Amino acid sequence: MVDYKSDDDDPKASRFSLRAFLIKDWPYLAMLALALFGVAYTSIARQAMTKYWIVLAPFYGVICVITRWRYIEGNPLRWQLIQTEALHWLAVIFSMSIVLVAGVEQMMNADASALMLLTLLALGTFTAGVHVAAWRICLVGVVLAIAVPAIAWLEQATLLLLLIATVLVSIAVLYFMHHRRERRY
Repeated sequence: MVDYKSDDDDPKASRFSLRAFLIKDWPYLAMLALALFGVAYTSIARQAMTKYWIVLAPFYGVICVITRWRYIEGNPLRWQLIQTEALHWLAVIFSMSIVLVAGVEQMMNADASALMLLTLLALGTFTAGVHVAAWRICLVGVVLAIAVPAIAWLEQATLLLLLIATVLVSIAVLYFMHHRRERRY
């Protein structure tokens, strides 16, 4: 087992700064943005983006290695990190390819395929974070996992949300018109 230092050992991490946050945590934000882009594009285009998901998994693996690299001392431990992450993400890619096999993919529409791939990516990300002892990577996995039912619910509830928004805007307009009329008299 590799002994990892925490990425919270930085003494300068006591004050919050948006710029420092973006500089320090850009890999994790990129992971979230790329995964959510894949689901959003699939929902809009109504076609599976097989190659996108297959390329995204090794990219996540590279981010896992890069973010932990500076905390590992010595080439044998770094080589072990690379091997562990490579095997881990190859397993994730293999799982994704099983979902994308023609017979399985034909049983699901593009949205269901994208959500299934996002679920596998979330699980792979969370377990990669556990492997490298990086809570931020685990958090990305948790956020991706929470996004799966949230995206499914949003797709189902879009009409309901539009109706609620229309009612709220109508009430607000009526209130302001009434309030404005009372101010005149």
